[in-house]
Amino acid sequence: MDEKLRQHIAEWLTAIGIDAQPAEGIPTLVMIIASLLVALIAYIIVRRGVIRAINMVIKRSKATWDDSFMHFKVLEKLALLVPALVINLLVPIALSEHALLSSLIDRLLSVAIVVLMIRAAYASLDAANEIADLNLVSRRMPIKSFVQLCKLFLFFVGIILCISVLANQSPVIFLSSLGVATGLVMLVFRDTILGFVAGIQLAANRMVSQGDWIQMDKYGANGSIEEISLTTVKVRNWDNTLTMIPAYALVQDAFKNWRGMSESGGRRITRAVNIDVDSIRFLTVDDIARLERINLLKEYLAGKKKELTEYNRSIEAGEDPVNGRYLTNVGTFRAYLKQYLIKSDKTRKDMTLLVRQLEPGPTGLPIQVYVFTNDTRWAYYEDIQADLFDHIYAILPEFGLRPFQNPTGEDMRNINSVVTPQLIKPGLE
Repeated sequence: MDEKLRQHIAEWLTAIGIDAQPAEGIPTLVMIIASLLVALIAYIIVRRGVIRAINMVIKRSKATWDDSFMHFKVLEKLALLVPALVINLLVPIALSEHALLSSLIDRLLSVAIVVLMIRAAYASLDAANEIADLNLVSRRMPIKSFVQLCKLFLFFVGIILCISVLANQSPVIFLSSLGVATGLVMLVFRDTILGFVAGIQLAANRMVSQGDWIQMDKYGANGSIEEISLTTVKVRNWDNTLTMIPAYALVQDAFKNWRGMSESGGRRITRAVNIDVDSIRFLTVDDIARLERINLLKEYLAGKKKELTEYNRSIEAGEDPVNGRYLTNVGTFRAYLKQYLIKSDKTRKDMTLLVRQLEPGPTGLPIQVYVFTNDTRWAYYEDIQADLFDHIYAILPEFGLRPFQNPTGEDMRNINSVVTPQLIKPGLE
């Protein structure tokens, strides 16, 4: 076929006044130029016609995933394969009279095709990674780690294929020879291999995901995960600094993941107010009458008055508080605070809700609030907690209680400013 084609080209050249023989270089040059023109025309048709039409369909489509393929120009990179394949098909025919040059160009074109295919595969992987981010799949699995692993695998496959094409040897030979270099590969790609294994464990056990709040004091990390790659995990701390943690460190070392708190919809408050023990006392009848005006205590006080009255009558306690049971201001305060938390629209009623005493110490008696807020966002959580303890400190005097506080400089000055009365000296007789 190529001989007939050369004959026709030689006759055409002769007809236009150029003396050429089929075996000479001029027909070969004409065939090469024609091959390049055909490849260029094929590329223009695919690039300006087919791909432009597909991109217009993508733009009008309501789906969002296909926009990623257009963003990373996957089709444009695939279009470059068309002229390469056309040239790879036609140039060997044009160079049939030049076996060595034909073999060299054929191998170079094969290498170019492999490179273009891997380049298009890289763009497809990047598009898949962006689609995973848009669909929040990356929050459940470290997709970027797998994308980087696939890229690394394709890189090695491409290197082996290119070498085998240039050497005109089977790729199996080069693959078998990699066993000799296993030790070197383990040394050079140690972090990559450890990161890959760690990535599988992180994904299988859902230990971390993009967007999780983690705390790892060993590496100074306390913030949200921005990126999980094959070898590192990027954490943006709450002060906007960045911490890079090796992926395998998350498997080997201990860290705290706050994702469970975020997913549960409740964030815990565990803070105590220390009560001065000198302010703790029994409630008098007047105290009870005064506290009965508080709506949150009406039911509690009515029930307690009935219960304690019946008990004291049964043992003939009389009026002496030593012999009977009586209400205390700190116990009533705990009851009030519990009802206050139950009635609040900022707390979770389906989670643990306690107001308890802790062991007293040199700083007084701790009354601890153990409750979960219904908003896990940091700023809102802090506002809820601050509002709660603002109310607690403000309401303490209503129960005759005082918060414990170490003496300040002002307290010392007030003590020193007290005038000590002088003793009256006996008069002289």
